[in-house]
Amino acid sequence: MSEEKSITEVSTYSKDTPVGRPDTDGRAGVFVPSALFDPAANAAIRSGSGIVGFGNPDGSLTVYFEANRFDETGLHKWEHKARKAYDRMVMAAPTVSKAKIDARYLDQVGIIDGMGIHLKQPDRLSQWLELCNKLDTAPAAPITLWKTR
Repeated sequence: MSEEKSITEVSTYSKDTPVGRPDTDGRAGVFVPSALFDPAANAAIRSGSGIVGFGNPDGSLTVYFEANRFDETGLHKWEHKARKAYDRMVMAAPTVSKAKIDARYLDQVGIIDGMGIHLKQPDRLSQWLELCNKLDTAPAAPITLWKTR
């Protein structure tokens, strides 16, 4: 008989997590830190960052993030940060705003692609942004489109 695991021991890596770097306009996951996330051990991922990424065959995640640490006015809103991180990822642009991380430290809250962002758990994103004192950067709706077919 298998031992039951607590919710904090279960990875958020699931069938909804895209695997492998997406091509231009391809799907990637949108993430927020989980309860297990240690900001001291992951100092590069700053409060309020837009975090996007994909699953690796070993069960880890490769994530790209944008925190707008230089206060560019065009990156105030969270969805613009997520879009910038996504663009870096699909172009495989050189950056220090990238990490390979254990999937237990992040919760997937949605999907991003070349059309926009679809949040499946907008409340979870809002909780994290509120904790970071950046709730004013939250998207107005769970779906943000920047391109239509």
